[in-house]
Order: sequence, then C-alpha cells, then structure tokens
Amino acid sequence: MPELSIRPFAWRDVPQITAIYRHYVENSTATFDLEAPGETFMAEKFGHIADLGHPVIVAERDDRVLGHAYASIYRPRPAYRFTCEDTVYCAPDAQGQGIGTALVTRVIELSREFGFKQMIGVITGESAGSIRLHEKLGFRVVGTYDKVGYKFDRWLDIVHMQKAL
Repeated sequence: MPELSIRPFAWRDVPQITAIYRHYVENSTATFDLEAPGETFMAEKFGHIADLGHPVIVAERDDRVLGHAYASIYRPRPAYRFTCEDTVYCAPDAQGQGIGTALVTRVIELSREFGFKQMIGVITGESAGSIRLHEKLGFRVVGTYDKVGYKFDRWLDIVHMQKAL
C-alpha cells in the first residue's frame, strides 16, 4: 500500500474535503450541521483558517484525500487567543487505519509551534471513537453538556476534552 502523506491543505483539496464532510452531515451526529455546506463555503472556511496561520492539513494517498484536520480559535474573544479547538474527519472507508490519529498528532504539533497553549475537543457524546482517539493522545474529559443538540429526532450531548500543549 502506498505511503500516507500528511501535508498542508491546498485549494485542490476542497472538493474532496467537502465530500467527506457532507457524509458526516448527512449520516452522523459527529457534526451538528443539518445541511451540508458547498465547496464555496468550505473553501472560505479553510482559507480563513489558513490565512490566520493556524494548522490546516490533509491526509492523502494516491492523490486521494482520506481525511482532514485543523485547529483554530476556540472562541473569538481575545482572551481565548492561546486556546484552540481541533477538528478531524476521515473518509468513511478510511476509518480504523490510524489516519485520524496521524492527523490529530500533527495538528497538535503544529498548534504548539503556532503558540497555542491549550487544545479543546468538542465531541458529540455518542462519538466513542473520537473520544477514544482524543484520550489516546492525552486529552481528558473536562465536562459534558447534556442534550444541547437536536439532530435525527434525538437530543445529543457534547463532551469537552482538553489537552495542555
């Protein structure tokens, strides 16, 4: 199997990133978006994060994006400027291959280099795989918000996890 490449986001990645995210919007509670955003929205979002100098990366094999991750401001007020929130999504057929671990590990390194001091994971309570991934990388659960999201006709919890960088 060809080697996995973890590299910075490029504009050519937008269609594949959009397709990966669309899957999660339409088929999971990993995101609370109810309608999948289009490529223009995703390009603007990723471009803005990259313009800030925050880490935006993809995992790629054979010119196929298998996942993406980024870290950016946790909250917009200036006092939060040293705290970031991480995000990671893998293509459905790429799960369980260590790609998410590779992406978040690299995002942690790049976030530390950028100057972030704390990283927050905001994870749907039923996303056991994402919670395990974050625990494996040294995050700890710092709180749970009960029934704060409503998707697919059910109430969903949010787990907050934190890692000092």
